Amino acid sequence: MSIDLQFHLRVRRRLRFAIALLATASAGALAQGTATIGAPAAAESRPADFAACLARLRPDALAKGVSGEAFDRHTAALAPDMAVLGFLDAQPEFVTPIWDYLAALVDDERVADGRAMLAQWAEVLAKVQAEYDVDPATVVAVWGVESDFGRRFGKRPLLESLSTLSCYGRRQSFFRGEFFTTLKILQEGHVAADKLNGSWAGAFGHTQFMPSTFMRLAVDFDGDGRRDLVDSVPDALASTANFLKRAGWRSALPWGFEVKLPAGFDASAVGRRSKQPASVWASRGVKRADGSPLVQPREANAGRGDAALGADTPSAILLPAGPQGPAFLVTRNFDALYSYNAAESYALAIAHLADRLRGGGTFAAAWPTDDPGLSRAERRELQTLLVKLGHDIGEIDGAIGARTREALKAELAKLGIESDGRAGKKALLALRSAVR
Repeated sequence: MSIDLQFHLRVRRRLRFAIALLATASAGALAQGTATIGAPAAAESRPADFAACLARLRPDALAKGVSGEAFDRHTAALAPDMAVLGFLDAQPEFVTPIWDYLAALVDDERVADGRAMLAQWAEVLAKVQAEYDVDPATVVAVWGVESDFGRRFGKRPLLESLSTLSCYGRRQSFFRGEFFTTLKILQEGHVAADKLNGSWAGAFGHTQFMPSTFMRLAVDFDGDGRRDLVDSVPDALASTANFLKRAGWRSALPWGFEVKLPAGFDASAVGRRSKQPASVWASRGVKRADGSPLVQPREANAGRGDAALGADTPSAILLPAGPQGPAFLVTRNFDALYSYNAAESYALAIAHLADRLRGGGTFAAAWPTDDPGLSRAERRELQTLLVKLGHDIGEIDGAIGARTREALKAELAKLGIESDGRAGKKALLALRSAVR
């Protein structure tokens, strides 16, 4: 994969999931991130500056293949959405405890839904696997984590968000490229303008491609002449498989699995990039979580749903919560998942969900916390309890935003419990007691 592609993939997905898992930044943080192409503008002058910015962008857009007619038509009524600037530094993959992150993304509800999708789309997934050599469970796992199987595309109009990010805040150059590419997607007729909604950063569709990724890797799998990740599940699933294949996915290789480390294991040698032949880890006493040998012949894995790990397979040890938490051996297939979002927590969520969809269980080792994260059902219960206690938190959707956190802090304070608004198991138990 080229350095340029890696950069775009890294930036593209680092800017994700904030809508589902984090609240908007404070007004103060927003104010800090609103520098324009020229000098910082006062709030009341932003519309004029925005129009001037679009005018300056027009020649660049035309140079990138956007027609003047398309640019003028799709930008004529655009107004900036300054709220998106507050998300630029809100990256839950890097600030959310791993046990909270996975609890919400890989729960029994999503596993059940994923297995239903595997059955419903079995014929398409079989064709996708034949074409791209990526197994159905992995493709469906990406779909589930990215949009909850098409239930959550994101509600922000891409043109509005990307034009704003092209004119204000950080990484303007990157977002201008995404903005121009979005205009080309509309110009080519792949997706209707009124359906091109997604995350604040521009990801859209069933499997949340950024526009530039769409242009490189999206495919027309249903044969209608359009690459449509919004209304065509076959296009979305095949495009995801194409992405992973191009990222280096190999069907004969597992992404990895949970392992057990020996006492006194040198944790300084771990990290996704610190790969060694699997035999080296085996010689250091690393075993599979069930205590079986790390390196096994292919026949030993029959029916397990994963491939054998060869002695010479480059692999690394991952400790996402430090040496006291679960440990994982990961291969280059894990790197392929990582390239989708450039976050190890994200890649682990995809990998774990795929394993669960194949019939695997939860991790053998516990996370190093006495306050585990909540599933989406438990988060909805917590929100319901807050409403019963008189708090207006908006929609009960399992997404822990600012209103939920503030209500939770306030309610726990009444109970004499200090809290930063995190929705964990202890908070849920406290609210249950308060409602009784």
